[in-house]
Amino acid sequence: MQLTADETRLIERTAALARDVVAPHAARWERERRIGLEALPAAAELGLLRLQVPASFGGLDYSFSCKTRIAEALAAADFAFAMSLVNTQNVAANLARHAHADVAARHVPDLIAGRRLGCTALTEPGAGSDFAAIRTRATRVEGGWRIDGSKAWITNASHADVIVLYAQTEPGAGARGIAAFVVDGRREGFVREAPYALGGQHAIGAGGFRLEGYRADDDELLQPAGKAFKAAMTSINGARTYIAAMCCGMIGEALRVASEFGRERTTFGKPLVDHQGWRWRLVAAATELAACRSMVAQAAACIDAGEDAQLLAAQAKLLATRMAERHVAALAQAMGAEGLREQHPFSRHLMGARVAAFVDGSSEMLLERIWAVMSSATTSRTPP
Repeated sequence: MQLTADETRLIERTAALARDVVAPHAARWERERRIGLEALPAAAELGLLRLQVPASFGGLDYSFSCKTRIAEALAAADFAFAMSLVNTQNVAANLARHAHADVAARHVPDLIAGRRLGCTALTEPGAGSDFAAIRTRATRVEGGWRIDGSKAWITNASHADVIVLYAQTEPGAGARGIAAFVVDGRREGFVREAPYALGGQHAIGAGGFRLEGYRADDDELLQPAGKAFKAAMTSINGARTYIAAMCCGMIGEALRVASEFGRERTTFGKPLVDHQGWRWRLVAAATELAACRSMVAQAAACIDAGEDAQLLAAQAKLLATRMAERHVAALAQAMGAEGLREQHPFSRHLMGARVAAFVDGSSEMLLERIWAVMSSATTSRTPP
C-alpha cells in the first residue's frame, strides 16, 4: 500500500523520537523495571496515541500499513515501550469506534493525550492460547453486569486503568458466550496485582489483576456475546502483523550498530568489515530482514483492504520472531564482548524477541493456525 505524504512524515518523526527520546532511556527503564511513562507526552504530541482513532475524536485515522512502520521504528529503540504504546493506542481506537458515545467521551481524550494507559485483557491464569476457555464471569444484574475473575500476562497491567476486558456470560457456551466490556481500573472491585518480575522487558508493564464484584454499567458492554470473540480474533491478525514489524525494527537496529562497529574496529591489521566471515553474518541478517519486511507489508496491505489476513499475519509473525531470535544473537556475537555493554540494544532485543514469540499467539499456535488455513485451502480445491 502506498503511504500518504503525511504518513511518511510521521514515520520519519517517530524514528527521530525513538532515537532521541526512547533509546537513551530504555536501559534505565529496564533497570528500574517500569514503563517509560516520561516519553508518552512526546509520543502523544506526535499523534502516536491517536494513530488509528477516527478524526471525529481528534484522531489521525491513518492506515494500518503506517501503524506497522511506526511500530517498527519504535521497537528499534525498545520493543517494550513500543508494545506499551501500541496497546494504549489500540484501546483508544477500539473505544472511539465501538463504545457507547458517553463511554468513549469519558476515556478516549485521556488515552490519546497519554494521561492514562489502556490494555486489552484476554489471558487468564488458566487460559492463554485457548481463549475460548476463559473463566472470568460476567453476570447480568439490574442496570448492568457483575464481573468476577482474574486476568494474567496483560501488557500495561502495571498502570493501565482503561481496560477492554473479555468475560464469559454463559458458562459452558465457549466462544459463543464471550462478551467484551470497558472496565475502569479506578472503580471499586478492581484489584491490581504486583507487576511480574521477568528476565527482561519490564517496560512492557506485564502483570495481572482481579475483579471482585466489579460493576459494569449497561453502556459499558463493548461487544455482546456472539460478536466479541470474532472481533478479538480479527484484531489478533493486526497484532501479529505489527509484532512482526517490531521484530524487523529490532533486527534493523542491531544491523546498524554492528555495521558501524565493524567499520571502526580493527583486527589483524584491517577493519572487521573486511573479514569475509564477519560480514557474511550481516549479509544473512539483512537478506532475511528484507524478506520479512516484504511479508509484513503484504499482511498490512491485506488488513487495509479489509481482507482475511490470518494466514499472512501468522506467517509474518512466525518468520519474524524466529529471524529476530537467530540474528540478534548472531549480530551480538559479531560485536564480540562489546555487544554485552548496556549501551547497545542486543540484550534488550534478545529478550524482546523472546517476548514476541509468545504474545498474541505462540509460535506453536501459529504453526497450527497456518496448517489449518493451508488445509482448508487444499480441501476447497479438491474436486467432489
